[in-house]
Amino acid sequence: MIKTTLSIAALSLAVVACGPASSEKGTAEENIEEIIVTEEEWISLFDGDSLTGWTSFGKDQPGEAWEAADGVLYFNSGKKDEGASAGDLETKETFGYFHLQIEWKISEGGNSGIMFLVQDNGDYERPYHTGPEYQVLDNDGHKDGKIITHRAGDLYDMIESTEEAAKPVGEWNKTEIIINDSKLQFFLNGVKTVETTLWDDQWNAMVAESKFAQWDGFAKFKEGKIVLQDHGDDVWFRNIKIKRL
Repeated sequence: MIKTTLSIAALSLAVVACGPASSEKGTAEENIEEIIVTEEEWISLFDGDSLTGWTSFGKDQPGEAWEAADGVLYFNSGKKDEGASAGDLETKETFGYFHLQIEWKISEGGNSGIMFLVQDNGDYERPYHTGPEYQVLDNDGHKDGKIITHRAGDLYDMIESTEEAAKPVGEWNKTEIIINDSKLQFFLNGVKTVETTLWDDQWNAMVAESKFAQWDGFAKFKEGKIVLQDHGDDVWFRNIKIKRL
């Protein structure tokens, strides 16, 4: 949990210095308390130096190809090629309605993804058998970039982005995934790329027309794990945090 390091007294002085608070907005102390509560809602999923809080799908520890250092979570495809254990990386915690923020950059010609509502209980062989995916891709260098609904910021194989928002390969992108009640929203670098309603008739029809129709458990669950995909290509993540809604 992210906590402010300033004391109530210090913050009170800061607020007073800026001028008196109006009666409509409450006292300085009330405003400060609201700020603190808001900051504490965010949960850091990555401490910047370790894989604490993460494991590989179907395993009791992270794969060796996943590395953490200097504030960056890195999938090292070279280590996987050399025989190191790998696999999709998942949170140990489960989340239902949430607001996820995460930054990523992809290697040249690379492919990855961020899945959510994933079930890892032994009943499903792969994360994508249950979890929808936010696509992470080098649009220009990977063959999937030529496929509608397979480009960066898309709801993979289901909904294409409203507009192109990915930065050039090798640059950092900021992704946001929000599920609130049944509304799902994707953002890429501040642009809303996807908005849809989960679990209604239109959603079910869309799933039936996708590659995921063959898995009965796909997108059926209202809480699950967050998963970073091992697609065999180098990919980097940082500043990973989530807020329960």
